[in-house]
Amino acid sequence: MPRQRLTKDMVVKAAFDLAREDGLENVTVKGISQKLDCSVQPVYCYCRNMSGLKQDVIDYTGSYLQSFITERLDKDDMFQSIGMAHAEFAKTEPHLYRLYFLRERKDIHSFEDIYKKETNPQIAEFISRQHGISIERARELHLNMLIYNTGISFILTVLGSDTDIGQVQRLLTQAKDIFTQSIIADSKQEESDENTRTL
Repeated sequence: MPRQRLTKDMVVKAAFDLAREDGLENVTVKGISQKLDCSVQPVYCYCRNMSGLKQDVIDYTGSYLQSFITERLDKDDMFQSIGMAHAEFAKTEPHLYRLYFLRERKDIHSFEDIYKKETNPQIAEFISRQHGISIERARELHLNMLIYNTGISFILTVLGSDTDIGQVQRLLTQAKDIFTQSIIADSKQEESDENTRTL
């Protein structure tokens, strides 16, 4: 039976599998050829530019991450369920988590840039409705939790798969409650100040 013709998608998937196992920094043409059970020559056709292949792997990881989150999304509590999905991803896929979230971003220079370019705007809308706060305050709460959750998730990438995910959930819930109470209190104070000025 003739051997299947090599395609770019096959090379990217093989590189993704290797990155998932050992990290993107350890992906080589030789490793990809061994994974695909072929010589290095056809792989070189798709790997003349390793930075291009790495970007393809990052894009593939982004799609994989989105599927991972969607499977765990609770539409009644998108805020908490997405945070937990990120934590679970970091715990079970540490190499992929670091690959995707530690990558260089040339067009991002602040927390606000990350928030605008890499978060789902529906989450802030959900938070705004859920807590009866302005969309600006909802975005502030979302960003605070994003920063906190990212810190926990990075810790999970080094703690290993035996980490108690229940403890992570308790920490995220506790942080969410503290941040939420602070934002709501600030919102009420702003309303009170505004009412005082209009009297």
